[in-house]
Order: sequence, then structure tokens, then C-alpha cells
Amino acid sequence: MQTRRAKKTARVEPLPILPVIEKVIRGLGFTKRYDGWQVVTKWPEIVGENIAAASKAERYADGILYVKVKSDTWRMEIHMKIDTIMSEIKKLPYGKSIKEIRLA
Repeated sequence: MQTRRAKKTARVEPLPILPVIEKVIRGLGFTKRYDGWQVVTKWPEIVGENIAAASKAERYADGILYVKVKSDTWRMEIHMKIDTIMSEIKKLPYGKSIKEIRLA
């Protein structure tokens, strides 16, 4: 009588999908739009907890980041820090796509 042995298969670890998606996006020529949306999603990390609590990056189009602000007081506060915020954005690998921030 023959005994069956379990067939050994090498376990293959799954690869992260994000690099693949980014490569496809860049290959299709959507780099600027994708990079702009990266800034939208990372807004709280870029500006910090206090400003993020009073504002929200809502969208990106043609180099412009549109940010909704809770109040006029916060709009003025963020406006005074806009150069610092732009500087932080430009440090990011995907930040070069942002040319202007518009507060609403």
C-alpha cells in the first residue's frame, strides 16, 4: 500500500499593491492628479492636529488645493501660515503638484 505524502508548496508572500497601482497611474500620465490627491488625503498630517481640526482639504484640480475652513478666524490664521504650509507640502515627494492653496 502506498502512502500519499502532502505536496509541499512554497509559501509565496503577497506583494504590496500600492507600488503597482502607483506605477500604473504614472504610466497612464495621471501623475499630477494623483500627487495632488495625495496631498488632499495627507492634509491632517501636513498641517497638524489644530489646523486639521478647523479645516479640510476637499479637492485638487489643476495645481490648486481647495481647503474648506470652519470660520473666518481660522481662515485668517491659516492664511498667515500659508507659506509655511506650502513649504511643508513641497518637501513631500508628491507635493510639487500643488501650486496654490485656496481657502473657502
